[in-house]
Formats: sequence, structure tokens, C-alpha cells
Amino acid sequence: MQAYPLRLSPGDDLRVALEDVLCQFKLRAAFVIQGIGSLSVAQLRFAGDEDPTELRDNLEILTLAGSISSDGAHLHMSVANPQGRVFGGHVARGCRVRTTAEILLALLPEYSFSREYDISSGFMELVVRNEPPLE
Repeated sequence: MQAYPLRLSPGDDLRVALEDVLCQFKLRAAFVIQGIGSLSVAQLRFAGDEDPTELRDNLEILTLAGSISSDGAHLHMSVANPQGRVFGGHVARGCRVRTTAEILLALLPEYSFSREYDISSGFMELVVRNEPPLE
């Protein structure tokens, strides 16, 4: 495992930038350990909903965590609006960094993550495989 601190800039799409890290390092697996910062737009899919809800405001990222695979990212985030109201859910594309996002990733070169249908949950779930690093 290799720790990789990352700072995103104003206007960056949070999810797209994190998914791009795997391509940049030619990896198949990473975890987002934590993230803080601010957003101008958050796209969060709340539990049980099929589509994300868009929040537009000066939003503070309180927590950010998840996994990243070649199939995409599975991220959860909580954000607070200027009144301190907190919203949380699955991170969709379209979350725009307002001033900064400071993220700590755990890069896992000897693993691959994929999403496969799990009959017991009825959802695409994480499958972890120990595999040699990509060359």
C-alpha cells in the first residue's frame, strides 16, 4: 500500500478526478481514506433513490471515503451547507470543487477491485483479488 495525498482545484469534478488516479498510476485498486474541502455543487444519491440530488451552495466536505476500481468509484460523502445542515450519500459525477479538496488515497498495486452481482444483496458488490502489479 502506498499513501498518496492529492489536492483538487476549483472547478474539478471530484469523482472524475479520483477515477482518473487509477489510470495515471496504472492501477486497478485504491481506497479513499479521507477527504475534506469545499464544493459549489454536490451530486449526492441518497439511500434508496435511483437518481442523485443536486445541492448548490457553499458546501463544506465533512467526510469522504470509498473505493476506486477500473469499474469506477464507490464513494460516500457528507457535506454541510452554510447553515450547518448536513447531507450525505453516494457521490455522483458533477460534484464541483469550490476552493480545494484535500484527499488521502491508499494505492493498492497488488490488488484489483471489480464490481460483480451479489445474489445475496441484489447489488453490484466489491470483489477483491490479489494480483501482481500491472507493468
